[in-house]
Amino acid sequence: MNRRRAVITGLGALTPAGNDVPAMWKTLLSGTSCTERVSLFEQAGLRSQVGAIIHRFDPATVRSRQDVPRLGRLVQFMLAAATEAGRDAGLDGAPIDRARAGVVIGTGVGDAAQTYIQGDVAIRDGASKIRPDYAARVMLNAAPAHVAREYDLRGPNFAVGSACAASGHAAGLALRLIQQGDADLVVTGGVEEMASGCMMQTAFDKVQAITARNQEPKTASRPFDKTRDGFVLGEGAGAMVVEELEHAKRRGARIYAEFAGFGQASDAYHITAPEPNGVGAVAAMNLALADAGRRPDEVQYVNAHGTSTPLNDKMETIACKRVFGDHARRVAISATKSMVGHLIGASAILGLMAAVLAIRDRRVHPTANYREPDPECDLDYVPNVARDVDVNVALANSFGFGGHCVSLCAARLP
Repeated sequence: MNRRRAVITGLGALTPAGNDVPAMWKTLLSGTSCTERVSLFEQAGLRSQVGAIIHRFDPATVRSRQDVPRLGRLVQFMLAAATEAGRDAGLDGAPIDRARAGVVIGTGVGDAAQTYIQGDVAIRDGASKIRPDYAARVMLNAAPAHVAREYDLRGPNFAVGSACAASGHAAGLALRLIQQGDADLVVTGGVEEMASGCMMQTAFDKVQAITARNQEPKTASRPFDKTRDGFVLGEGAGAMVVEELEHAKRRGARIYAEFAGFGQASDAYHITAPEPNGVGAVAAMNLALADAGRRPDEVQYVNAHGTSTPLNDKMETIACKRVFGDHARRVAISATKSMVGHLIGASAILGLMAAVLAIRDRRVHPTANYREPDPECDLDYVPNVARDVDVNVALANSFGFGGHCVSLCAARLP
């Protein structure tokens, strides 16, 4: 039996670069950095006071069947992105079998703000004062549960927690559900809410993963640049509707691109540092290409994990050279995190979204803040200015603490 093919029919986003997909994409193409000094981090006296946060978001404006303002901020973010993706894909009233439609969402830590707030309540006022819905707010599966309620999706429904690779795994598993016939449509994506509290900022700082360029917030995230010194923590959500090809055609859905391949691996090296030669990254990219039935020399664009840390960017450069060989210098590579920071569990889905939009528009967003070339990172990172590229096949990489490595392949549908 031929394996079923999947396509992407809806996109939604809530990010520091914009509160919907058109606004986000316009900002990314402009090369505008959205990182800034965060007053809460300054007040707490943190070493790193730079972040990328959501602005002008009113949960009451989310067009939802649910009482969004009463939900935790993490779920508010996810519903904002998912309802945009659902509208984009025409899910309201669509003739679909809701028992064969599912939700898979990735998150790194869940609703960290709720944990911080309720922990403070318990210490100050006693455990009896903790919110009765605390458990329902902080469970990792809260986001997919509410998205399923929004559209009455009664198929597979679960959360994925694999740090910075979480939404990459989520999207890849959504693809597998469709390829293997377990679902006809899956809403997938990722979400993180961390910039409203100080604990995760401090945690990443303690492992020396985060920048301390407090006097240069707009240029603090500088992937592949020689002077990079760590990532900028961000927050937000991204969502996609992934659908079986013939199912999408039957209902007349607009198709952005084919979701062609998923590769996953572990470098089994260190809990926070990547394996220097890119063992896991190479395996993930090769597996994604094999799954898509594509050769390395067919790839025109890679949306890099590109964290702006000394170790990751060097490793990813080595991995690309190992996968693409001589073709590596002909591949356009850019890092979304240079503008929106590192959205942890939401970062991978935004990378895949950027790849899909590059295919649609034949235009690749730049790597912002690239000023000083690094001899150890010597590929084409599309520095500072967007570029017209006829993208037919693209990869989106995501690598997480714990050695998790994911690569996703999108392709222009013939």
